[in-house]
Amino acid sequence: MHPLQCVLQVQKSLRWGPLASVSWLLLRTCRAHSSLSSTTSPSPERQEDGVQKDFSSRLATGPTFQHFLRSASAPQEKLSSPEVEDLPPYLTVDELLGRQRKVYFETYGCQMNVNDTEIAWSILQKSGYLRTSNLQEVHFWLNFACFDLCREKAEQTIWNRLLQLKALKTRRLRSRVPLKIGILGCMAERLKEEILNREKMVDLLAGPDAYRDLPRLLAVAESGQQAANVLLSLDETYADVMPVQTSPSVTSAFVSIMRGCDNMCSYCIVPFTRGRERSRPVASILEEVRKLSEQGLKEVTLLGQNVNSFRDNSEVQFNNAVSSNLSRGFTTNYKTKKGGLRFAHLLDQVSRIDPEMRIRFTSPHPKDFPDEVLQLIHERDNICKQIHLPAQSGSSRVLEAMRRGYSREAYVELIHHIRESIPSVSLSSDFIAGFCGETEEDHLQTVSLLREVQYNTGFLFAYSMRQLSKRSANDLCGRNDGNLKVIFPDSEMEDVTNPGLRIRAQPGDYVLVKISSANSQTLKGHAICRTTLKDFSAYS
Repeated sequence: MHPLQCVLQVQKSLRWGPLASVSWLLLRTCRAHSSLSSTTSPSPERQEDGVQKDFSSRLATGPTFQHFLRSASAPQEKLSSPEVEDLPPYLTVDELLGRQRKVYFETYGCQMNVNDTEIAWSILQKSGYLRTSNLQEVHFWLNFACFDLCREKAEQTIWNRLLQLKALKTRRLRSRVPLKIGILGCMAERLKEEILNREKMVDLLAGPDAYRDLPRLLAVAESGQQAANVLLSLDETYADVMPVQTSPSVTSAFVSIMRGCDNMCSYCIVPFTRGRERSRPVASILEEVRKLSEQGLKEVTLLGQNVNSFRDNSEVQFNNAVSSNLSRGFTTNYKTKKGGLRFAHLLDQVSRIDPEMRIRFTSPHPKDFPDEVLQLIHERDNICKQIHLPAQSGSSRVLEAMRRGYSREAYVELIHHIRESIPSVSLSSDFIAGFCGETEEDHLQTVSLLREVQYNTGFLFAYSMRQLSKRSANDLCGRNDGNLKVIFPDSEMEDVTNPGLRIRAQPGDYVLVKISSANSQTLKGHAICRTTLKDFSAYS
């Protein structure tokens, strides 16, 4: 028997019988998601008209030329408040702090937006803001919006949501808690002028590199002015910001290790909405993972737009190292980079922190899979044997038009090499159908690649037909090592660490499950026992 290790989403079977497999589960609660508790503290009183007018006049006047001359000749004494740095001359310390005003976050799109939400909340929490799930008492509604040019629906979803909020904002204009609306992330970066001018319903914009500026932006918006900061940075990684988990019962977390992308694929706007590629220092990533382990989390996903091209150049002694080794037959759209601590080093160090914490990473580019990364995945029990390998097309002609830097033949050769290096690997991929100039023959080549590789999961844009899986309130669910959702009844089971003891699984437990049925998105089965990553290796 050769069971597959997993944490939900990709299927790989252990043949215990027809449609049967043993799956390694990280249990997540399958009952209703816990909502954020609403605070009951009273809203602050509305500022007097005189204060509002004074704020607006100072904002309109702004700093003078003499202000900068004085600043240069006589250094200003730093503010005593640790949360406030580089105070704008048109704001007071009190105006810049949250003073228990409430924010409501709504997040759409990719994992980076989820992680960005946690970063933004960490910054605002330190400035004195409160978080609420009650729209009726919120001061600031902040949306992290996805902007995917492959799918127009992503943009339209946000516009529809803004129209829904327009009526609420109108009703709240004369209330003690007027509603302010903010758009954050990629959509703010891409459609800045249109968002601010369209129906005048949005009060503030913050691009992906401007979250540190949120306290100022919120203060300006509260005065009645529109506020925006969509400047991109060459070095912002939020390395010193510890993201705040959105749920107290969470058992897994995203850890951002890099931001931006340099690949310049012809269909992708990430380099223009999230900027150029830059990586966090290894030390700051390891510190965050250690803290998550101490909090009892059982799984972390290393996150980046091109996660496996990670390169930490903060350590000077590693900056003269040799050039990058690309996968065979792959090229880049940028000059060859040299030096720095690479992804293999980071993955090695992260996996050593807690042998009982599972490690994933997403989203990689096929060009950045040197042998040392594949060897690490094969050797370490706590690195999931699942790789997302975006192909985008099965036609070499279309791949060239997409500026992907590889041919179909090079991609297939990499697939074979990965399966030789990691025999139990689960593979997933992204595909775009109907790309500019794509012919019927090109499309058939993509279909043939799907059949040849036999991925465990595929994400097809924009024709993805997701089959929903229903589950009972008495069921539990988790993700296996291949990242496929697994559903099983909440019942008593053996505990391998305490023979003879029967227990019920709790969020964060690892559970050995025998799979009895499956569809394209979900596995179903029954629990055998609660175990550990170390003990499970005996089944492999």
